[in-house]
Amino acid sequence: MHKILKIVALVLSLAGIGILVNIIAKGDEAIKAAALDGDTSIVDPMAIVAYIILGLVLAFVVFFVLKNLFTGGKSLKNTLVGVGAFLLVLVIAYAVSGGDVKEYFYNGIVATEGESKMVGAGLVAFYILILAAAGAMLFSGIKKLIK
Repeated sequence: MHKILKIVALVLSLAGIGILVNIIAKGDEAIKAAALDGDTSIVDPMAIVAYIILGLVLAFVVFFVLKNLFTGGKSLKNTLVGVGAFLLVLVIAYAVSGGDVKEYFYNGIVATEGESKMVGAGLVAFYILILAAAGAMLFSGIKKLIK
């Protein structure tokens, strides 16, 4: 597996270097002129390579996170407690946020009362999580000072 990953990394690196050399050879003015005409074919291959790398990294992160979660019993319990606490914050935020009857427009589209309630819930959840993070940092700092 390690050899395969090295080969994939080498191929993607060489592809990226080749595409970069092509971009540099074309020059800024040619790229800008092509972009004004709607032609992005000069830089598209670099974006494709970047998307491939991003997809591979995300796949490996998800794989190893799930693998480590299910191989350790205590880590699974701690993760489920954290996810449960986060879901509790979301439920509380949704319960305390109210839908606004005022009509909001976004690009000519009217936001409904339900959408307004979801946005409010997101903001309330954000505020709750910021307060929890600040409280945790304060508690940790005070605990260190006491020791």
